[in-house]
Amino acid sequence: MFKYLSGILGLDVGIDLGTANIVVYVKDEGIVISEPSAVAVRKLPRGGGIEVIAVGREAKSMAGKTPAGVETICPLQDGVIANFDMTEELIRYCLRKANGGKSFMSHPRVVISVPAEVTEVERKAVIDATLGAGASEAYVVEEPISAALGVGLPISEPRGCMIIDIGGGTSEVSVISLGGIVVTSSLRTAGKDMDNAIIAMLRQRYALFIGETTAEEVKNTIGSALPLSPELEMAVKGRDLTDGLPKIDTVSSVEVREALDPIFLRIEDMVKVALEKTPPELAKDIVDQGVVLSGGVALMKGFAERLSRAINTPVMVAENPLFSVALGVGKILDNLGAMKRVLMSVERGAR
Repeated sequence: MFKYLSGILGLDVGIDLGTANIVVYVKDEGIVISEPSAVAVRKLPRGGGIEVIAVGREAKSMAGKTPAGVETICPLQDGVIANFDMTEELIRYCLRKANGGKSFMSHPRVVISVPAEVTEVERKAVIDATLGAGASEAYVVEEPISAALGVGLPISEPRGCMIIDIGGGTSEVSVISLGGIVVTSSLRTAGKDMDNAIIAMLRQRYALFIGETTAEEVKNTIGSALPLSPELEMAVKGRDLTDGLPKIDTVSSVEVREALDPIFLRIEDMVKVALEKTPPELAKDIVDQGVVLSGGVALMKGFAERLSRAINTPVMVAENPLFSVALGVGKILDNLGAMKRVLMSVERGAR
């Protein structure tokens, strides 16, 4: 009876649970939430417990600026759960907000994305966290499948489709045919590692210490995969490691590109390995129709062109690279009955 009511009321929610951002899709409404995957907590003086004081965008704005006893936690690392309780809190916040803040009948069916190469234990942890946050039924779908659906690739046809999804914590490449993944390869190296590479470069070259938020701003503003014309510069503010005082240095896009180059090379190698494993008939299809690039890093200046040169195949950036996975999950929600063959599910009370 409960599942019947859930379907009638349209309480179907899709979640792209990313390392850096969480995107929520509600059936018949579209994308309703896109916020950082962050939770701010305060340590309680008695009992040693913690209290959640902010989630999402508000929590991210507190990062690196909190007083003693307060910290901002990113509960997902490398695309998987690193802090179970805080992940559950993050999902609960999204379900509540997607339901307009109401608690009545707020136990939806939820489809949530996970990296293709996660272990069964990691997959089960995502399902348990989703059920614990209030879902009546929880399903997980592999991110390459949902991303390919989101960008409109004909994954159910007998031809090869290649999609590369590079987010905050993982880089994945998959060849899909007849509705399933034929070849996949992944790295737990992506946008967050690029931020850390920029932090390390500024420490070494300028003795300038910056936080992750500033590094992300530098990456998005002047980061590039190929030489620019003209090259860009940016004033970066942080703390001088020699005397501890505030400091400003001008950083060029050339320096940032040099810092990011090892990560670009690792991603290129990952894609080449996947292509080497691809059956020749599917490889022919990929050459004919090209490769689709999705995820936040797809927006990096020159990255698609550099990748195209490396693999000698056309590479196109998805129309909405940040939301490809969430849009694909939305398509699964629209036809949940037929799509259950690509999903792993657990119902409330069956854990």
